[in-house]
Amino acid sequence: MPLPTPQDIQAAAARLEGVAHRTPLASSRLLNEAAGFELVFKCENLQRVGAFKFRGAWNTVAQLTDAEAARGVVTHSSGNHAQALALAARERGIAAHIVMPDNAPAVKRAAVEGYGARVIPCTPTLAAREATAAAVLAETGAAFVHPYDDPRIIAGQATACRELLEDAPDLDLVIAPVGGGGLLSGTCLAAHAHDPGLRVIGAEPLGADDAARSLAAGRLIPQTGPDTIADGLLTSLSDLTFSILSAHVDRIVTVPDDATLRALRLFWERTKLIIEPSSAVAVAVALSAEVAALRPRRVGVILSGGNVELGALARLLV
Repeated sequence: MPLPTPQDIQAAAARLEGVAHRTPLASSRLLNEAAGFELVFKCENLQRVGAFKFRGAWNTVAQLTDAEAARGVVTHSSGNHAQALALAARERGIAAHIVMPDNAPAVKRAAVEGYGARVIPCTPTLAAREATAAAVLAETGAAFVHPYDDPRIIAGQATACRELLEDAPDLDLVIAPVGGGGLLSGTCLAAHAHDPGLRVIGAEPLGADDAARSLAAGRLIPQTGPDTIADGLLTSLSDLTFSILSAHVDRIVTVPDDATLRALRLFWERTKLIIEPSSAVAVAVALSAEVAALRPRRVGVILSGGNVELGALARLLV
């Protein structure tokens, strides 16, 4: 697949203007003191559907031809991408068919249906999700929208970092979480377009560290048996995102779940903003000794989302 260009990112920003939120930046004196340098948080937890995913979904749906759009879109997801694609389809006035595992939280299914999408349940395995999606594609002729293995998706996600650097242009490095790699790939491309010397660090759970292992090995290593509270970071890199990260990311820093939980509690208490564990992984990396050793002056952190089941997470924080 062709890599998104700076022009693709600029075009994505134009498509998103007036449709997506231009999310604010946040800061905390106490978090700055804990880190030893200034932290600037890009609040994608305040984006539509509560996550950065809407950026890529709308950038992709907006580029469908009228003939493609008439047949609708389909994906398989139980998370933020499902809601993002459902909302993007509603904005364009087209059908969305979302394959979701039958053990997905009822609140997530309700959110997808609330945006007007058709939910097709399946057994909770990747093979079942892919087979069910293939059947829906054959039935509808709809366009398949992958959550991260698509240049249009990546260009859309890149706009979060583009806005961050427009509003805080003098950063020393940028940190973003990594699961499938769509957000981190877009962050790398936007940062490189802004300043080829700007460093980008990927934040990854230690219990789902396929990106770190893949980059260390110089080859794509699939995710197997991930074990982390950061449920948005369980997927493997694709060939496309691996190629972008191999060329542009400075490093991947991994953190254990206990560090993520400490960061989550500290962020909630000090900023009064709700973030999900995947975002807290990036906060934990920002507070890590490995980043402190780089002696940065000002660091941007992309908070990927704020969709969290508060009751379940509160039990973890006790």
